Amino acid sequence: MTRAALTRLLLLASAVALVLAVSAPLLSQEARAADPVLVAAAKKEGEVVWYTTLIVDMAVRPVSAAFEKTYGIKVRFTRANSTETAIKVINEAKAGRVSVDVLDGTNTSEVLRREGLVLPYLPESARGYPKDLVDPNGYWIATNVYVITPAFNTELVKPGMEPRTFDDLLDPKWRGKMVWNGSVSTSGGPGFIGNVLAAMGDDKGMAYLRKLAGQRVANLNVSARQVLDQVIAGEYEIGLQMFHNQAALSAAKGAPAAWIPMEPTMGILQVASIARDAPHPNAAKLFLDFLMSKEGQTLIGQGGSLPANPDVPWFDQNLRPEVAGFRVAYFSPTEIEEKMPAWKTVFDDLFR
Repeated sequence: MTRAALTRLLLLASAVALVLAVSAPLLSQEARAADPVLVAAAKKEGEVVWYTTLIVDMAVRPVSAAFEKTYGIKVRFTRANSTETAIKVINEAKAGRVSVDVLDGTNTSEVLRREGLVLPYLPESARGYPKDLVDPNGYWIATNVYVITPAFNTELVKPGMEPRTFDDLLDPKWRGKMVWNGSVSTSGGPGFIGNVLAAMGDDKGMAYLRKLAGQRVANLNVSARQVLDQVIAGEYEIGLQMFHNQAALSAAKGAPAAWIPMEPTMGILQVASIARDAPHPNAAKLFLDFLMSKEGQTLIGQGGSLPANPDVPWFDQNLRPEVAGFRVAYFSPTEIEEKMPAWKTVFDDLFR
């Protein structure tokens, strides 16, 4: 491991240790603050079922273990992507056997809201959250945020030689050397298209995308995290639509990865909701309240995700746009749900 990589790793460890230190007293404080009537009702139900898109080892297991330890209520979780989760809940509802209590994803809640399958509920722990992190009608609340940028292999592309703007991606030297997730998601090609069209407008944006299509960007039918792994392995030089915190985490462990603050960077929200016909409604409310509390948000942050609670620090403050000095264009779940079909059409026409 190089000295620079070791230094980054030590800094990451120090940041995590600091978060652990300041969060130690939070568990008992949050438990005491919970509504005792709700706690009693939730304990009678005995369990809560969580359909999540969060990474299991980074967030799901730590949050579940802490909730179980605090309240003695079992958490049963299933991990899938946003689209798979929405389809599963819709199918359960059609069959009259809803199993899920709490669900999350970048666009899961909005799809299910339109189907009448989520319950409006604002946890007490989230009443001080910024308005743009909470649905105005209470159908969802942001658990964490994603900042999506290009990333590159620092052994194949020397730092300082990477593309810094959208136009730089059109340089012939990058032809056949770029890759993205080919799924219908914000972390795939359609999401990149949506960001370009929002930033440039339809006419200029489409002209740009037609030129980009000539760069032969590779489509992989895997997650954005797996795309980044391919870039790190040297299969491709540049990954488009990468989660910048994942690139930073990999770099801190010594991987040849770095993210690019290509403006405007796309920002999206991971949001959570309660199922309308949740079989354990009180446990669902208690769990969502815990998830949005400082304790729950700190646990999410410790795994390397970016907690939505503005009072909880990120593991690397330099990832924050306001600290690093780059501009992020945030897309709401409603906007993504409304515009994704058009983004997919462009993707299919130009990049399939």
